[in-house]
Amino acid sequence: MEKAYCYRFYPTTEQEQILRRTIGCVRLVFNKALAARTEAWYERQQKVDYVQSSAMLTQWKKLEDLQFLNEVSCVPLQQSLRQLQSAFTNFFAGRAKYPNFKNKRSGGSAEFTKSAFRWKDGQVYLAKCSEPLPIKWSRQLPNRCEPSTITVRLEPSGRWFVSLRIDDPTDETMRPVDSAVGLDVGVSSLVTLSTGEKIANPKAFDKHYQKLRKAQKSLSRKHKASRNRDKARLKVARLQAKISDARIDHLHKLTTRLIRENQTIVVEDLAVKNMVSQRVGRVSRLEATGEPVRVNNPKLARAISDAAWGELVRQLEYKALWYGRNLVKIDRWFPSSKRCGNCGHIVDKLPLSIREWDCPNCGTHHDRDINAAKNILAVGHTVAVCGASVRPHRHKSKGLLRKSSNGKKQKPKS
Repeated sequence: MEKAYCYRFYPTTEQEQILRRTIGCVRLVFNKALAARTEAWYERQQKVDYVQSSAMLTQWKKLEDLQFLNEVSCVPLQQSLRQLQSAFTNFFAGRAKYPNFKNKRSGGSAEFTKSAFRWKDGQVYLAKCSEPLPIKWSRQLPNRCEPSTITVRLEPSGRWFVSLRIDDPTDETMRPVDSAVGLDVGVSSLVTLSTGEKIANPKAFDKHYQKLRKAQKSLSRKHKASRNRDKARLKVARLQAKISDARIDHLHKLTTRLIRENQTIVVEDLAVKNMVSQRVGRVSRLEATGEPVRVNNPKLARAISDAAWGELVRQLEYKALWYGRNLVKIDRWFPSSKRCGNCGHIVDKLPLSIREWDCPNCGTHHDRDINAAKNILAVGHTVAVCGASVRPHRHKSKGLLRKSSNGKKQKPKS
């Protein structure tokens, strides 16, 4: 199984100069190739592929004002063209947006294949560098594994990271356990388990919000292209990195615990990106027509982004693959919150402000999140056994698992 091990390293002055120059050349080649391909399409309706871009790079190196491209390793430059080709492939396949130009202030990265580095005595020697990278080995690579590709990344905060891609033959499958859990994600509680346990949301952004707000206001007052603006930008980037590190650390600990304790994990297949950007609502002037319109979602967008539901599911996916666990996703339109877990009755409306409710059919008292987690687990067993959809298309089911009667789209859970 292919894996990537990421480490932080502290380059020497000479190494930092070479790496910064390499990343700058990679960014330049990527942007020039992207501009050339865009211009060729809009002016001549011509598609430029990787082979033609590589020929352009050869001609660029011969220009007098681009001679500095010959001072760095040619491998990262060629890899940037391959990455651009992959970006266009994904764009034409409908999997991604049109490629964007790389920004100098966003850091950058450079990818080295085997011909551009040496792996000797557990140390990494990059091309054009005489000394090994001073890597902070927080964990060792698996035995008898050597990196096939090395990616050096510079963050906007000024931190350097190196990613070693290896082919790990180790079998890390865990011993099977007789337990399953359903997860209901939220904002006040990051995750509610079907066992009744609620895991608090650390809210990493809110803890540093005032400092970040003050630093961003200070940055906005600085003159562009000034030294003081660079200092202020670095301060903002470090605060943002601190927030990101705290969020990722908490998610890794949580997902590892869930994977170790449960054989089957059931989650909802939520469209987090749509929840953050927009929501479906109605305005008074269109109530007569009944047509939904898109409006901004300023209240929950920041809280949902801070909770990082998408990253939570992503970590569960690859860790379940590593350790031999089962991750089941149920339909995002299944009314997990509005469905009574005792009798199956579905209420018409259940606003987010209502955290506890009584079933009008059987009188059972429910905690909103715990009831949703139990319903998710129950439906997950059905999907895992027969693979059936819990929301039939174009008609309402006659059983207990049916679409909500009002037909409204899902709202973010809090």
